[in-house]
Amino acid sequence: MVREHQQQLQKQLWNIANTLRGNMSADDFRDYILGLIFYKYLSDKLNRYCDELLTEDGIKFIESDDELIKELHDECVENLGYFIAPKQLFSSLAKRGEKSEFILDELSRVLNDIEQSTTSADSADDFNGLFEELDLNSSKLGKNPDARNKLICQVLVHLENIDFQIDNTEIDLLGDAYEYLIGQFASGAGKKAGEFYTPQQVSKILAKLVSLNGDVKSVYDPTCGSGSLLLRVAKEVSSTNLEFCGQEQNPSTFNLARMNMLMHGVRYDKFDIKNDDTLEHPMHLDKRFDAVVANPPFSANWSANDLHLNDERFADYGKLAPKTKADFAFVLHMVHQLNETGTLAVVVPHGILFRGAAEGHIRKHLIENKNYLDAIIGLPAGIFFGTGIPTCILVFKKTRQHADNVLFIDASNHFEKGKAQNHLREEDVTRIVEAYSKRESVDKYSHVAKLSEIAENDYNLNIPRYVDTFEEEEAVVLDAVAAELTELEIKMDSVDADIAGFCAQLNIKAPFVSGKE
Repeated sequence: MVREHQQQLQKQLWNIANTLRGNMSADDFRDYILGLIFYKYLSDKLNRYCDELLTEDGIKFIESDDELIKELHDECVENLGYFIAPKQLFSSLAKRGEKSEFILDELSRVLNDIEQSTTSADSADDFNGLFEELDLNSSKLGKNPDARNKLICQVLVHLENIDFQIDNTEIDLLGDAYEYLIGQFASGAGKKAGEFYTPQQVSKILAKLVSLNGDVKSVYDPTCGSGSLLLRVAKEVSSTNLEFCGQEQNPSTFNLARMNMLMHGVRYDKFDIKNDDTLEHPMHLDKRFDAVVANPPFSANWSANDLHLNDERFADYGKLAPKTKADFAFVLHMVHQLNETGTLAVVVPHGILFRGAAEGHIRKHLIENKNYLDAIIGLPAGIFFGTGIPTCILVFKKTRQHADNVLFIDASNHFEKGKAQNHLREEDVTRIVEAYSKRESVDKYSHVAKLSEIAENDYNLNIPRYVDTFEEEEAVVLDAVAAELTELEIKMDSVDADIAGFCAQLNIKAPFVSGKE
């Protein structure tokens, strides 16, 4: 019943987004539809909370007078982190929109007032600028104010008519629907999608890897995007009562992450997400975490300023990641934030496994001197939005149970092929996690490599050096192709000879089919 309702809700929301955006790109409409859904969530949650407080008085929040509203304001800010006046509730504006009233100016004030209600409160940082991407005067919404108002009214009315509850019981339907919408927008956003969303099955693998020990009380993502990875870890440990920390450079995505946290029932005082460049301006250096997860931008640019050699994150390694390939800069930052008993799982491009120069130096230091690398998991190509490059997962631990080896897993051939994007199936996810847990050498899938073996390979971690996935059937096919080519070459030589003889009779230069004279 719950699952059916959830699927119906997701379908309804996506239909609204597709129908109402008209000629606007899905990427542009994303911030509007998700922002307004979030406004409805805040509104409905506060309305229910106030109604419960007023049960003994026999009145509803919508009926409150000014004096009662003032009392409820303080109560709500302390416990929910924000406040919305009765006349500013989502349902109130949706009713006005249904009558085709002009509500754009009022809606702008409401969203601003929600943010202002947190001023001087502990929740201020989590609500500040939360709705700044909802530019209700943008020409993207319509050519003139009336056209823009009509579209926004339609969105409010459609959202108001959707039932987000089952049998009046509040369950996490809306949060999951919100996550679904983010994924749908990501699938249509092309290369930009990588900025804010990690495919669900990849998120699941990372979350399972860092939570296998079970004792996770804090989780950190230095490139958190929409926050889906952080929330996936919470789902794996069956708790939203974790300490969530993250950093995101893109302001729009930063707002999306904070909304996503709140929509999934994470209290404002349980998450700390910052907006800035993690490598240049890290915001959580004083903290260490039980679980660290990330899907950083692949081979991004960064300053690689020599001053970073004095930075506690990089100083011990003697060299910096290249200016045009920040992959190891992110890895070393994450290692720095990991506590002594925690687990780190990060997605990186394959090049980080074998590129030389500074990257080879860092790789060797991580293994030979630090001995932090625990496992390498090769993933299929084409499973990330906007890129088809092969990727892998690196797992790090500062305190390793298997300190004399590194586990290699080649899962690159296990996936479901799609038209625009390949997909990891549930059985593929399960096989990867079980292989990591069992830590055994399995023919053509995994290999437990002694540190001495890695040293013999000069710390080159390219997975085919350790896991041989070459199939005998492939060799047979290649032999057959070679035989056919040889036979064809013989036939072409014969044709050349026939043509040469014929042309000699005519005393003209012969063209050679095979290209050989």
